[in-house]
Amino acid sequence: MSHPRHLTLHSDETTSVSSSSSSPERAVYDDTDFFTQRNDSQSSLGVASLRDMTMSSSLELEHRISPVSRLPPELLISCFSKLNSSMDLRSCMLVSKTWSRNAVDLLWHKPLCNSWANLLNVVQAVRKEDSYFPYFALVKRLNLSTLKDQISDGTVQPFTCCKRIERLTLNECSKLTDHGVVSIVNGSNSLLALDITGLDAVTDHTLGAVAEHCPRLQGLNITDCSKVTDESLIAVARSCRHLKRLKLNNCTLITDESVTSVARHCPAMLEIDLHNCRQITDESITSLIARGRQLRELRIAHCSLVTDNAFLELPKHLAFDSLRILDLTACHQLHDEAVEKIIETSPRLRNLVLAKCKDITDKSVHAITRLGKNLHYIHLGHCAQITDAAVIQLVKMCNRIRYIDLACCHRLTDASVKQLATLPKLRRIGLVKCQAITDRSIMALAKINTEVSLLKSQAHSLLERVHLSYCVHLTLQGIHALLNRCPKLTHLSLTGIQGFFMREDLTAFCREAPPEFTEHQRNMFCVFSGPKINQLRDYLNNEEHASIYDTEGTMYDDRDAEDGEADQQVTGMMHATGLGGVDDEDMNDEDEAGEGSQCGEAPDS
Repeated sequence: MSHPRHLTLHSDETTSVSSSSSSPERAVYDDTDFFTQRNDSQSSLGVASLRDMTMSSSLELEHRISPVSRLPPELLISCFSKLNSSMDLRSCMLVSKTWSRNAVDLLWHKPLCNSWANLLNVVQAVRKEDSYFPYFALVKRLNLSTLKDQISDGTVQPFTCCKRIERLTLNECSKLTDHGVVSIVNGSNSLLALDITGLDAVTDHTLGAVAEHCPRLQGLNITDCSKVTDESLIAVARSCRHLKRLKLNNCTLITDESVTSVARHCPAMLEIDLHNCRQITDESITSLIARGRQLRELRIAHCSLVTDNAFLELPKHLAFDSLRILDLTACHQLHDEAVEKIIETSPRLRNLVLAKCKDITDKSVHAITRLGKNLHYIHLGHCAQITDAAVIQLVKMCNRIRYIDLACCHRLTDASVKQLATLPKLRRIGLVKCQAITDRSIMALAKINTEVSLLKSQAHSLLERVHLSYCVHLTLQGIHALLNRCPKLTHLSLTGIQGFFMREDLTAFCREAPPEFTEHQRNMFCVFSGPKINQLRDYLNNEEHASIYDTEGTMYDDRDAEDGEADQQVTGMMHATGLGGVDDEDMNDEDEAGEGSQCGEAPDS
């Protein structure tokens, strides 16, 4: 069937063409309530007024046959936006011209490019000159990351005509160079978010084009773009003053000069990640916090030049109430004084990571207790000077903790774990290499946590992930009790516990050790996850084996990401299609941002 001629839109037609530059969302179409606007006749999605709905006799006949076609475009679009299937939207487009005009935006704002065949179909459509709709102008979100190394500079050339793209995701498309990325970026005034993670061939030329053509940019992820320097990042900071999310992981050429420029010129900054930016010093951190009054997440893991002065030099008598997530993993030069200042100036911190800050003591933990119910996530792995007294006080004052990691805190005993077991919302606990703990700790987690849950009319423990590797005094009896009392358990690491890795009948339920492990590590590896947890529980509960406990007896398995769980909330700071949403409502009490980051974890070896 031949296509009709190119559609011309007139003011007397009910059309879905919008003047808004924001893409419609599937689940929640838009923040605007169409029915509560002061003058909904001025909606950019609808007609100018109800009088403009006057129809020709032919259209009137069509609507007599199909009354649903008389619905305003706003209602049609709202209905269509509830459809999750692209095929359903395509079917809607085939119903009538009216439906087609109002469904096409939703279908094409994020074309599916998850296979080479789909990509070819999309390319063919955007290139077609006599198509019924200008598809190239409808594309708002373009994500080619699924195809990764199949994408080259030539592959992206057909998309150079798509100048209304708002979110461009090219992460891990390792064959792309400046030429390919710049060809899309040029003229893209609507671009809000750009993710070019892992494009190590990209240089300052690409960011220079971003600075020149993308003044509305709000999110930028250049993780592992190791050739990017201060020069281009300064240009981006000066031109893209609406920048809110910036991820510079492993950009080792970046220095204080560019980061302080970002702090000066981007006052709306919400999230910044400087992981392993080794040249960053105190000056950058002080400037980011002092100037970023809206800053919610700051990650400076492995920035080894950062010292106490980064925080001690903050303006006095100022509170940074917006800061929720702070990651200081392996900032070795931090001491108790810095932690006290952090808590004083950021009283609403929710996630605090101090893993491998080896000089902090109980004094820091006592300062952290002042966060009270705000604290949900605390990582103190390798802070070996911490004692039971500090942990017990932390639990008493911060009873909303959901995640706590105390790996390699070798001074801790059963007393700490018994107190941790009273946390009513505890979901994840890491005790790797806490070698002083015994079955008393495990029985406490299995028993007391359940009793706390029962106070809230819950019949089971909330524990999901327990890391106990190298806790050599644990036995099968304690672990069996934990399995039976924790039905939500999805991960249990027991590497190095002799009673498990020495028994082939139990290791049969383990997942495979990573291939890069040495033979010794593979022999000791003992991690249960997913369905294997239930299979192990059933095996131990079998009457034939229930009485066998011939065993002797940290969440700190660096292979957690291989579980395939949906832990990536915190973490991710940047959404795959655009470094996080454009809307910036504050996190509520039930958010657990950052819980999947597993900052500072090391192998169970």
